[in-house]
Amino acid sequence: MSVLVVAIITCLVTLIVVTPISWTLASKSITKKNNETIGDANVKARNIIDEAVKTAESTKKEALLEVKEERLKSKNELEKETKERRAEVQKYERRVLTKEETLDKKNEAVEKRDQALAKKEEDLKLQRHKVDELVQKRQQELERISGLTSEQAKEYLLKTVEDDVKHETAIMIKSYESRAKEEADKKAKEIVVSAIQRCAVDHVAESTISVVQLPNDEMKGRIIGREGRNIRTLETMTGVELIIDDTPEAVVLSAFDPVRREIARIALEKLILDGRIHPARIEEMVEKAQKEVEVTMKEEGEAATLEVGVNGVHPELVKLLGRMRYRTSYGQNALKHSIEVAQICGLLAAEVGCDVKLAKRAGLLHDIGKAIDHEVEGSHVQLGAEIARRYKESPTVINAIESHHGDVDPESLIACLVQAADAISAARPGARRETMETYTNRLKQLEDIANSYDGVDKSFAIQAGREIRIMVVPETVNDSDMVLLARDVSKQIESQMEYPGQIKVSVVRESRVVDYAK
Repeated sequence: MSVLVVAIITCLVTLIVVTPISWTLASKSITKKNNETIGDANVKARNIIDEAVKTAESTKKEALLEVKEERLKSKNELEKETKERRAEVQKYERRVLTKEETLDKKNEAVEKRDQALAKKEEDLKLQRHKVDELVQKRQQELERISGLTSEQAKEYLLKTVEDDVKHETAIMIKSYESRAKEEADKKAKEIVVSAIQRCAVDHVAESTISVVQLPNDEMKGRIIGREGRNIRTLETMTGVELIIDDTPEAVVLSAFDPVRREIARIALEKLILDGRIHPARIEEMVEKAQKEVEVTMKEEGEAATLEVGVNGVHPELVKLLGRMRYRTSYGQNALKHSIEVAQICGLLAAEVGCDVKLAKRAGLLHDIGKAIDHEVEGSHVQLGAEIARRYKESPTVINAIESHHGDVDPESLIACLVQAADAISAARPGARRETMETYTNRLKQLEDIANSYDGVDKSFAIQAGREIRIMVVPETVNDSDMVLLARDVSKQIESQMEYPGQIKVSVVRESRVVDYAK
């Protein structure tokens, strides 16, 4: 037991003694190794630093070299650019110097010219002054001789010449008018015929619509029919366009052919009265309306021939005359116009000693072409002449039809009478319709023409534009001036206006003196 304890103690003592010694020896060994490692690292660090310093110096040298090269290059370019700009500046300087020299020369030339002009101007002023003095002396001498100033002499001469011219012109106009009046009885027929030929002037378009009144607005739907079949059937059968719009209780029939329009009107009125409106009924009513219109045309044509007293007219011509009942021209019924022309032709023929019956026949048939001018291409004059030839009318009647609008020359006195009667019938007041706007514009134009002359105080268009009455200032316009004023106004009206018949120009000059007894 003791041996074991001794052994343990010995081991412990040995361990205690050996452990610090071993630790000390180990620490020294480790320290030595660390010192060696640190020394190696320092050596390596010095080597790296030396290499880095060498590399930095070489890089620095290279950079300095590059900077020097760039610097030299920039310097060379700058010197080159400077030289080029210096050369351009020198070039501009030379041009400027050249221009300055040129301008100096021009300035010298201009100065010389100005001096010459100034000298000439002074000479001209002197000459002008001399001329003015001579003119003034001559004027003074003339004024001394005549006893009038230059302005007074000028006014006197102008007034004398103007008065002489006006007086002579008025005398000439009066002499011509008196001579014309003296010869009027001998040439009455020619004057009347040639004057009346220029009377009628066209103003208003023809009427191309008819209006059918409806009992109520529901009837419009029945006229149109299912999907529009009724209105299409009626338009197809009659050739007339039906306009059904917002107009209350009315339907408008539009067509250029007045006979078709009349057939459509009669058929539509019958359908409205009957109340049964369908395609089959429409066809039946249109056929009845056509027959009714044909009968009416025949009766109207026969009545016209009986009224005028013309016998032996071909039945087809009678039907065409009746057809003209539905034809209007500028608001004037064509059949009534033909009857009126025939009657006027008879009166004129009796006055001048021509065949009255032949004149009435020519007047009645002169517009026969208007009965078919909606169906056949051509003017009513050409169509009327062709119809007259077809039904064996006399050459006198054919020539009267062809010449009543001046398309051909009249070959007989009856043809001239037809021209005159046609113009009279168309131009008489109320014969043809004229719109309010056209009427008022014509009156205003008449007054404007009269007011445009000097010395006119007031003007009035009276008698529906058939007379213009002009009131003049008596102190400004004398008796001779009145004749000239009336003639000038009438000539201007003839050249600038269109009007039916003739317009009377009346110039009134009135002087009044008023005093009061006190």
